[in-house]
Amino acid sequence: MPRPTGPSYFHPLGSLGQTTSTDSSIFVNIIELFHPRKTRQRTTVLCLVTLIIITSYICLVSPPLFSPGAGLHRPNLAHAEDTWRKLAAKLPSHPPGFLPPHPPTEISLSPEQELGAVTAFMAALPQNVIPTDIDPTQPIDPQLVLDFDTRGPQAEAEVTDIIEEVWRRNPMVLFSKSPSAVSRELKSMLQDMNLKPGPTIFDINQRDDADVLIPLLFRLTNSTELPILLIGGKPIGSMNLIRELNADGRLPALALLAGARFDDSRKRRKGHR
Repeated sequence: MPRPTGPSYFHPLGSLGQTTSTDSSIFVNIIELFHPRKTRQRTTVLCLVTLIIITSYICLVSPPLFSPGAGLHRPNLAHAEDTWRKLAAKLPSHPPGFLPPHPPTEISLSPEQELGAVTAFMAALPQNVIPTDIDPTQPIDPQLVLDFDTRGPQAEAEVTDIIEEVWRRNPMVLFSKSPSAVSRELKSMLQDMNLKPGPTIFDINQRDDADVLIPLLFRLTNSTELPILLIGGKPIGSMNLIRELNADGRLPALALLAGARFDDSRKRRKGHR
C-alpha cells in the first residue's frame, strides 16, 4: 500500500541513532589504529606519533632557538685583548728601587784553583778521570771537576772551601811516573820523613786520562817533566831543588807548615824491631 506523500519531517530519534552509529565507528577505528593487528601497522603508528610530538615541540615550545636572529653570543676577543694591552701599559713595570737580577754566569778558575779542583777530583774516587776530548792547553770547564752548580750564587765560596779542604787532607801530593828511578827516589824520601798524613801519590802515566792530564799538569805547575811534588798546593820545583831542601831539613818543615805532622807511632814501631 503506497504511503501518503507529504512534507518530510525530521525524526529526532532516527537522527540520533545515525550519529551514534557514526561516532561508534570512528571510535572503533581509533581503537584499531592504536591496537593494530599487524606489526607493520604498529610501526607506522609509532613513527606518526613521534613525528607529531617533535613537530609540536619545535613549533610551540622552542621557536626562539631556531629563529633567524638566534645564535650563541661570542665574545669579542680582539676587543678584550686591546683592553688588556692598554691596561698593562699603564701598570708600572717594576716597583721603585727594583734592580733586575743578572743572569747567572759560570765561574772561572784561576790556575791555582784549577790545580786544586783537579787534585780534589782525582783524590775523591780512583775511577775519576778527566775527559780525553778536552784541550789541556785551555782552562778546564769547572763543571767537569766540581760536583756543584758553578753558576750558583755561592759558587765562589764553595770553590774556596774545596781548595782548602783538598790541601788540608793532602798536604803532600806527588804526581809520579812509573816506572821511573827519580819517582822511586822521591817516594822513598817522602816515606822516610815519617809524616802523617802520608803523601798522596798518583802514577799519572798509568791512568786512562794520561794524554790530557800530563800536559794539563805541566800548564798548571810550569813543569816540563814528571815527577811533580806539591806541598800545601804549591809546586816545589825540580828534583835537584827537592834534594837540597830535604838535605838541610827544609822539606819536612814545609810539610809541617802545610798541615802534616810527625807520625810518632811509626818511630815507636821501628824502635821495637
